[in-house]
Amino acid sequence: MTAQPQKPQAADASPEADIDALCQAFIKRKAKIGIIGLGYVGLPLACATCAAEFSTTGFDIDLSKIEKLSRGQSYIGNIHNDKVAEFVKSGKLRPTSDFGLLGEMDAIIMCVPTPLNRNREPDMTYVVETTKSIARHLRPGQLVVLESTTYPGTTRDLIIPILEEASELTSGQDFFVAFSPEREDPGNPKYHTAIIPKVVGGDGPAALRLAQTMYSQFLSAVVTVSSPETAEAVKLTENIFRSVNIALVNELKVIYDAMGIDIWEVIEAAKTKPFGYMPFYPGPGLGGHCIPIDPFYLTWRAREFNISTKFIELAGEINVSMPRHVVNKLSEALDARFAKSLNGAKILIIGMAYKKNVADIRESPSFAVMELLQKRNADVSFHDPYVETIPPTREHAAFNGMASAALTPEMLAAQDAVVIVTDHDNIDYAMISDNAQLIVDTRNAMAGIARPEIVVKA
Repeated sequence: MTAQPQKPQAADASPEADIDALCQAFIKRKAKIGIIGLGYVGLPLACATCAAEFSTTGFDIDLSKIEKLSRGQSYIGNIHNDKVAEFVKSGKLRPTSDFGLLGEMDAIIMCVPTPLNRNREPDMTYVVETTKSIARHLRPGQLVVLESTTYPGTTRDLIIPILEEASELTSGQDFFVAFSPEREDPGNPKYHTAIIPKVVGGDGPAALRLAQTMYSQFLSAVVTVSSPETAEAVKLTENIFRSVNIALVNELKVIYDAMGIDIWEVIEAAKTKPFGYMPFYPGPGLGGHCIPIDPFYLTWRAREFNISTKFIELAGEINVSMPRHVVNKLSEALDARFAKSLNGAKILIIGMAYKKNVADIRESPSFAVMELLQKRNADVSFHDPYVETIPPTREHAAFNGMASAALTPEMLAAQDAVVIVTDHDNIDYAMISDNAQLIVDTRNAMAGIARPEIVVKA
């Protein structure tokens, strides 16, 4: 009989002793933390760990991010350069593209993208490739945490098998794995990483204990759940809740508009009720990484159990239809007021970012609106104080490199219509009102501004 190879074990210590030692390293701020993916989730998390005096290594394959961070420069609006510069200069933050350093880390946190493919199915490429990189350098005693939004079962069925097969180590015995969904809200000054409660589910009690101990050192509250699957479901539930309720008010908007009722006035009155109601607001469609994408992760996973998700899918259909609704309202308004078609019309889009006061263009409904307008041969431009130039995107390559137009009275007067897609606070809406011929407002940004006769709500 051929002897089976023995899996490496932590030297001179039992697994229990290793767990105790790592917990103490977290508590004493002696543990080294590695964060993979320095985007809207990873960089704020790295700042939180650095602020708590942890030695933090930030990993990313985007060399431009590494170069900027190394110079003390931030590329995320609510993280200031001086903070990044302080962490880098002190040595608390080490930005790198060298994944060979993963073996030095005591904890590795994955904050990588989880987009959808062209068939609106989960694209786990970034997660899989990152996990393979970790597996090549995995050693006994390390904690690995996934924060990327995903379907229930990813941690146990995808991450752990890759780590175990490549390393010949065992989860829960030699290394430890947990899932903790990110809860970032870019541009929200009220809530930042360190004060948002953190949900954690571990692959066994040891992993849960380690993850809870680690996060407790730099976050205000940690909420533990029974398994990684539960933690994965928590994130999906939070965003599906928002998706469904936004779809509801979007549908009500269309219904009430046909009745001559202003949905915004209805919501303002309804939210005075102190119980049984929570205000959600209509818009031109959903943007950002979470709400447009997360529901599809659950519907895809549910099909494996022969369960249909009619309610969730209907909400998605309503939200996806909103850009077309906006363009139709614009077309009707141009025809009714100026006997003009979209063909050849000059249209200015206000806002490329998916939400106000941020530069994040991921899944922005502005792209869908602009694409629909171009298909009808409109002359489309945009203005966004946070997006000087549209960066390269795989899904909307036709707009790559397109620059934000200067917002001037002359420029506004030359447009046939202005469409407000994103209601940034630092836009001069009074100037728009004074100089535009027609305004299609999807965010109620023109409420209380003069010349309501030129405003069409969509």
